[in-house]
Amino acid sequence: MQEQSEKDKSIQQSSNPISAKPHNEDAPPLLRSVGEMSTVSPSPSIETHDEEAPPLLRRGRGRFIFSAPSGSGKSTLIHWLMTAHPELNMYFSVSCTSRAPRGTEQNGVDYFFISEEEFRQRIDRDEFLEYEEVYPGRFYGTLKAQVERQVEAGQNVVFDVDVKGGCNIKKHYGDQALSIFIQPPSIEALRQRLVGRATDSAEAIESRLAKAAYELTFADQFDVIVVNDDLEQAKAKVYEAVKSFL
Repeated sequence: MQEQSEKDKSIQQSSNPISAKPHNEDAPPLLRSVGEMSTVSPSPSIETHDEEAPPLLRRGRGRFIFSAPSGSGKSTLIHWLMTAHPELNMYFSVSCTSRAPRGTEQNGVDYFFISEEEFRQRIDRDEFLEYEEVYPGRFYGTLKAQVERQVEAGQNVVFDVDVKGGCNIKKHYGDQALSIFIQPPSIEALRQRLVGRATDSAEAIESRLAKAAYELTFADQFDVIVVNDDLEQAKAKVYEAVKSFL
């Protein structure tokens, strides 16, 4: 067996703080409400007779997939959940990318930075849960082994991914993961939010809206839909969904 590379060692030793970034930087369906969570199959409960065992919410048995059209408020909800409820012990999965680090980004914290050649080799070895070539030669992806290392370390892992990536991760984990789709109240409401951001041209907004309409067609592949028409209500629904699954 060949000696393990330094990058592999780094990947094995790293865990991810809340400040880590989702790999789908350029990102930009209706199934059941949170009230119907009884239809979602949770992971089996973990029994223990050890009085010193950590609380259930801290044992790292959860994998949570969040997807949404751009402008739906997904990132706001995830950040709130992770900061307002530290007892959930939630951490982003650490993604791989073939691009170079930017600014203060750190290897193993923000991303695992590897070459395009190594990324393609890992694709050939089926090491990714999901991956995407965002631009020619620029890849982002989630390593299967890294997720399991984080779970074994006691973390409940959060995937902040696009709809396609979310569907692929859910397909891989089945009932061991909960997929949550954050949905805008309507396409028109989404248009108003994107215009209000004042960060995109009119052409870019129309492109995002067209993509959002397509992404909404995947709604029935997610376990839970949270319609973000009221932020406080959406926060409560997301928290209830996650806590119920754990």
